[in-house]
Amino acid sequence: MQTNPPSPAPPYSSLVAVGDSFTEGMSDLLPDGTYRGWADLLAGRMAAQAPGFRYANLAVRGKLIGQIVHEQVDVAAAMGADVITLVGGLNDTLRPKCDMARVTGLLTEAVERLAPHCKQLVLMHSPGRQGPVLERFRPRMEELFACVDDLAARHDAVVVDLYGAPSLADPRMWDVDRLHLTADGHRRVAEAVWQALGYDPEDTEWRTPLAATPPPRWVARRIADARFAREHLLPWIGRRLTGRSSGDGRPAKRPDLLPWDDPRA
Repeated sequence: MQTNPPSPAPPYSSLVAVGDSFTEGMSDLLPDGTYRGWADLLAGRMAAQAPGFRYANLAVRGKLIGQIVHEQVDVAAAMGADVITLVGGLNDTLRPKCDMARVTGLLTEAVERLAPHCKQLVLMHSPGRQGPVLERFRPRMEELFACVDDLAARHDAVVVDLYGAPSLADPRMWDVDRLHLTADGHRRVAEAVWQALGYDPEDTEWRTPLAATPPPRWVARRIADARFAREHLLPWIGRRLTGRSSGDGRPAKRPDLLPWDDPRA
């Protein structure tokens, strides 16, 4: 029986990731206390296809779109990587006061400055966890994603739709902080971007909803809610009230475009 030869891997030899905690890799926690995340996983897979592959990750947790533009975009553009991923603006949409015209304007500025300096720009519809937070901020998120689609059409960027993936909306894909994906969630995001870049799928079911399980009991839900409020919600409110960010003083995750040599991914 004749079989078709495998598709050649896209000729990408470098990747720069730009963004906030989602791209930094929270909450894909490794034993040494560092975070891995979808961008590291993607870089490792791309490196296996391209000897000498180089990777930088400029993401820092807590960054708003204005900070991403001012601190990361020009650095990323100057690196001249084959692929640049840009995910930002969601932190802005979750703020009580959010000027969406300003957010979309800054996102537009970022895309216009990055697109001419790479072979392929990758944008995303960020995933959203099912629940009251998503419902409250859904209009802002969807306005942001409409801007992403418009920019992608104008600048020939790839859009990875994570927001529309049933698997990533499942609360079981999210860490106890309810803001960041689990390790399995990051693995699925890496697969989604991998396929969007033209590589042969390794997991064709990454979007598929998880198998149903019995819901947690009332007591377990209340314990989880109390832990979330104590460990995550109250500190988040405290930072907002004092004008601080979880990323204050933190350097970029991987600030230089260097050969991939991370065995953890």
